[in-house]
Amino acid sequence: LDPRIAATDRAAAGRSAAGAARSAAGTLPFVGRLARLLRALDPDVVHSTSLKADLIGLPAAALACRPLVWHVHDRIADDYLPGPVARVLRVLARRGPRHVVVNSRATAATLLPLPRGWTLAYPGLAPEQVAVDPAARAVPAEPVIGLVGRISPTKGQVEFVEAAALLAERYPTATFRIIGEALFAEQAYADRVRALVAERGLSDRVELTGFAADPAAAMDALSVLVHASPTPEPFGQVVAEGMARGVPVVATSGGGADEIAVAEDGTARCLLVPPRDVPALAAAVAEVLDHPEAAAERAARAWKDVQQDYAIAATADRLTQVWRTTARSR
Repeated sequence: LDPRIAATDRAAAGRSAAGAARSAAGTLPFVGRLARLLRALDPDVVHSTSLKADLIGLPAAALACRPLVWHVHDRIADDYLPGPVARVLRVLARRGPRHVVVNSRATAATLLPLPRGWTLAYPGLAPEQVAVDPAARAVPAEPVIGLVGRISPTKGQVEFVEAAALLAERYPTATFRIIGEALFAEQAYADRVRALVAERGLSDRVELTGFAADPAAAMDALSVLVHASPTPEPFGQVVAEGMARGVPVVATSGGGADEIAVAEDGTARCLLVPPRDVPALAAAVAEVLDHPEAAAERAARAWKDVQQDYAIAATADRLTQVWRTTARSR
C-alpha cells in the first residue's frame, strides 16, 4: 500500500461522469491490493473513516468477503459535495456497507432515507482535551478573539477578517488570531486571507499563527472562540473543543453545530449566528465582550454539558457495539 497523501479536487471529480470514471479507474489497482491485504489480515470487520476510504473500501471488502462499516464524517449534501457525488454516496450508503456510523444528526439527515443499520456516534473528547477547572483559566487582560482550524473556504477565515474589521475600532486593544494552516491545495485561499488583512488595514491587529501543536493551549489564550464556517459543518468539532476548555464560543448555525450549541432542554451553550452574516458575527462577539458575566455563565454550563454528551468513552462504547453486531453478521 502507498501511504503518501495526494491532494484531489473534489469539485473537479464531480463535474462529469468522465471525470468520475477517470478517478475511479485510478483506484482500481489499489482496490485489488487492499482486498488481498484484508484477506491476509482476516479482520472480523472493515471500518472505513473517510469518503475516499468508503468508496475504496466498498469493493475491496466485498472482494475479501469481509463486512464493511462506513463511518461518515461529511454531510452528503449538494452544498458540501458535488451533486453527482452526493447522490451516488447516498445510494451506496443504503446498499453497500453492512452498517453506517454518522457523526451527527445533521449528517444523518443528508443520508435520508437512512440505511437499516445505522448508529449516531459523536466524535468524543479525550479527557486531556477537557479543562480541569475552566474558572482557573487566565482570561486575557485585553480581548483576544480567535478562530481555530485549517485555513479553508469551508472554515470562514475571510468572514472572520471582515468581522474583525467591524470590531477593530470599537475595541481598539483587541487582537484577532487565525490559528491553523492551509492544507489540501488551499494555499490560494490563505493568500486571499492575508491580502484581505492588509486591505482592511489590520496587519497589526490580525495574527496568522500557523499550525498549532497544542490547540487546547491556543484556545485557553482566547477571550472568544469563533466558528465562522459559511457552509454547515457535519459536526463542528472545534465548537465542542472550545466549550471543553471553558471558552465562550460564537458559532455559525447549521449542521452539527446546532446540536452542540443548544442543549436538549433548549439552553444555549454558545451564541449562534447565521452563516455568512458578517455583521451578525461581529455583533455576537461584541455581546460576549460587553457582557462577560453572562458569557462566563454560558461557558461554564457548556463545559459541564460537553463532558457528558461528548465523552470519548461513549463514542468507544457505541463503536464497539457496532463492531460486535457487524462481526456476528459475517
